Amino acid sequence: MGIDLRQVMAAILTFSMFVMLGNMIKRDHIDPLLEPLPVTSKVQYEVLKVSKPGMMKLSGIEYGPWKQQNEPIKPCWKMPSSKGKNQKSSGYVFVSLTHGPEYHALQIANAVIVARLLGATLALPDIRGTKLGEKRNFGEIYDVNKFITSLNGIVRVDKNPPTESSNEKLPIVQVPNKVSEQFVASNIKPIFQNKRNLKIVTYFNSSTKEKMTSTLNSYQCLAMFQSLKLQPELQELVDSMVGTLRSLSQKTRCRFIAVDLRVDVLEKKGCQESDFASKRCYKAEEIGDFLKKIGFHRDTTIYLTQTGWHSRLNGLRDVFPNTFTKDAIIPADEKAKFVDSESRDYEKFIDFYMCTQGDAFIPVFPSRFYEGVVGERIALGKTQIFIPSKKISTSADDYIPPYIAKKTHFAHSCFC
Repeated sequence: MGIDLRQVMAAILTFSMFVMLGNMIKRDHIDPLLEPLPVTSKVQYEVLKVSKPGMMKLSGIEYGPWKQQNEPIKPCWKMPSSKGKNQKSSGYVFVSLTHGPEYHALQIANAVIVARLLGATLALPDIRGTKLGEKRNFGEIYDVNKFITSLNGIVRVDKNPPTESSNEKLPIVQVPNKVSEQFVASNIKPIFQNKRNLKIVTYFNSSTKEKMTSTLNSYQCLAMFQSLKLQPELQELVDSMVGTLRSLSQKTRCRFIAVDLRVDVLEKKGCQESDFASKRCYKAEEIGDFLKKIGFHRDTTIYLTQTGWHSRLNGLRDVFPNTFTKDAIIPADEKAKFVDSESRDYEKFIDFYMCTQGDAFIPVFPSRFYEGVVGERIALGKTQIFIPSKKISTSADDYIPPYIAKKTHFAHSCFC
C-alpha cells in the first residue's frame, strides 16, 4: 500500500499547530496569580545583578509616568575623626529596637547620640517582636559587622557586654525622637553618672511635622542611613525577589512599582466607599484607577505589601494583571523560614526593603512605614513617589508628596 504524501504533510502541519498552541499557553496566557511564579535561579540572578538594584536600563519603549532616576546623591556629613575612640568606656547604654524597621533607624540614631555624649559604650541592641516577651538577636535581622564598622570612630559597640551590666536592673530613661544635647545633659547624664549603665526608650510624638521636618546632625545621619543593613541571608532573599520582578518588568518594557496596600490596615482604617472625598486611604480598585489615570501601563509589574492574596485585591488585579504579593515570588525554600513562620516580623523587613527598591513607590495610607520608606528612598536617590488623591489631574507631577517636591523630609538634610 503506497503512502499518500498529502496525508503525511497534513499530519506534520497539525502536530506543529499543537506545539505552537502549547507554547502560547505556557508563555503568554498563564494567570500569574493562579500559577506559581518561576523562581529566579542563582545563575539567572547573577545576570540581573550586573546593574545595581533600581538602575536596570530597559531597551525599547518604557511605559508609564517615568522620569530617569537621579544620579546617586552624596552624604552631606563628614566622617568623624577617630581621635579618642579608644578611650576607656565609662559605662553602657542599652537599647531595644521595637515596632518594626520604620522605627529602628530613629531609635539607633538616638542611642548613638546618647552614648557618644555620655562617653559610654553602646551595647549591641536586641530586637523586640510584636508578641509580648518576643525577642530576637540583632544578627537575626541586621548585619552585625557592618553595624559595628559603620559606627567606628563615633561610638564603641560591644557585642557581649559584661554580664553584670546587662543582668542588673537598669534604670530606664525615656527620650524624645531626635534627642538633643541639652536633653542628654539635663535628663540623662545625672542618672548615668550615678548608675553607670542605663537603658533608653525613644518615644515618638504624634505630630507629623515634629517627626519628619527637622534637620539632623552628622552622627544622626550616619547612624540612620549607614548602620542598619540586612544580614546576608535576608538581604540575598530581598535581592532575589527584586531581581525576579525586574526580570518580569524587562519583558514587558514597563517598570516595577511597590504599593503599600494591606487589607488588614484598610479594614482598621475604616475606608468606606461613601467617605471617598475625605478619606486618607484607598481600596484596591481605586488604586488601580489612580495608577491608570497618571499613566502607568497595564503591563506594569506591581508588588503589594499584602501577605497572601485576598479577594478585595481583585479590583487592582483586573486593571494590572502583573500584580504580586510576596508569597508568589519568594523562593519556596525560603518561604517556611521568612513567611510561613508563626511570627510575621520578617515580613515587615521584606516589605520595607522591597518598597525602597521599587522604581516607584505608592503609599495607600499615611503611616510611619511610608515616612520611613521615603527617607530611605531619598538616601538612594529614588524619589519617584506618588500619593493617591481624588484630584482629577492626570499629571503624575501633581501627586508627588511635599516630602519630595518641597524637600520637607529630614533625610534631605543628610544628602546633597
